[in-house]
Amino acid sequence: MNKTAEYTVPGLGKENGEEIAGLLQDRLHALNDLQLVLKHVHWNVVGPNFIGVHEMLDPQTAQVREYADEIAERIATLGTAPSGLSGELVTERRWKDYPLFKANVETHLTELDKVYTGVIEDHRQVLGKVGDTDPITEDLLIGQVKELELFQWFIRSHVEKVSA
Repeated sequence: MNKTAEYTVPGLGKENGEEIAGLLQDRLHALNDLQLVLKHVHWNVVGPNFIGVHEMLDPQTAQVREYADEIAERIATLGTAPSGLSGELVTERRWKDYPLFKANVETHLTELDKVYTGVIEDHRQVLGKVGDTDPITEDLLIGQVKELELFQWFIRSHVEKVSA
């Protein structure tokens, strides 16, 4: 079972391509996990503001699913086989499973804010590593971070406390 090809994108070098693909595989796991968490919250959030949050999460889930696809296709373009296998996601991830089931809006969104923080921080770390080497991957990640930060702001806006 060979996970890497004998090529990468022109001008990058096979070793750099494999290294970047490895960094992106972690991002793929994170995005696949995030889309599952978003759907899980969508199904389990309750309370007076339930419907607004329930409906807010579907477009986020769809967008994160597209981001996972972009990352997987970039990994493949770099000459490495992307993994979307759930077993690998669970064994290779560095974060804990989402801790809640049925809970109110504020409790879920407070926890979801932490999930977004982890994904965004890790995306930014990879951005710092690929910036000088691979501007194509850098551009892909910049676009994703921009939207993930916007989604996090949506989450935070529901739980932010404002003093009068």
